[in-house]
Amino acid sequence: MSFYTLITGASTGIGKRLAEEFAGMGDNLVLVARSKEKLEALAGELRRACGVEIHVCRQDISEPGAAAAVFSFCEERGLSIDKLVNCAGFSIAGNFERMDEQALAQMAMVNMVAVASLTRRFLPAMLARRRGAVVNIASLAGFQGVPGMACYSASKAYVVNLTEALAIELQGTGVRVFAVCPGFIDNDNFYNRAGHDRSRIVTPVSSPEVVVKAVRKGLAGKGMLILPTFFDRLMVFSQRFVARKIVVLLAAIFAGAREKRC
Repeated sequence: MSFYTLITGASTGIGKRLAEEFAGMGDNLVLVARSKEKLEALAGELRRACGVEIHVCRQDISEPGAAAAVFSFCEERGLSIDKLVNCAGFSIAGNFERMDEQALAQMAMVNMVAVASLTRRFLPAMLARRRGAVVNIASLAGFQGVPGMACYSASKAYVVNLTEALAIELQGTGVRVFAVCPGFIDNDNFYNRAGHDRSRIVTPVSSPEVVVKAVRKGLAGKGMLILPTFFDRLMVFSQRFVARKIVVLLAAIFAGAREKRC
């Protein structure tokens, strides 16, 4: 039986880089994103370079029923998903009361609902085979509220908590569940969509390679929450010794996403 790695948000940024990495490891792929044109271009490159089988699933996972549509796509083609990589996600920068409600609903669907729904649909087959992995791309923002990124940080806290719970639930089943929790990553598409002026970010902005390295570490069985850089680990560790209000105020300064009030 051939197995496949399914990656959401695979057309750009971290998702694209992970697709390249898994193809280089010899994994067959199912690539999911909104842009079929970008997915087809990437799939063609990876087929030529790596000789793997790749299926393209054009799906906007912010839409209701998206997880069911992705699952049906795989079922109809007889594609057994061995690794599920929940990578799709986006942010909106700015003060909460100014945010578009439709965009907030879309963020909840992509960053939370799709992660849970896709995992729920593909997990039973992994458990039946007693092999597989669920890889969630979370964020350092999930460890505290971030003013100016309120809903994004809340959505990533959801991913962090879901991952921790599932990792313990699935101990001894042969299925790995872990989350990679990076700080800011170099991805102009992400910041442009968010309306986030990245020049205001005062913490290090890392290469997508740190996420790739962290995913390899997770697949090797090392940890349920993986903080890719020393800075990421330092930020989370130091929260133990600082009042919660100070933690959140510092997060606001580091992110530079909050709007000034007149």
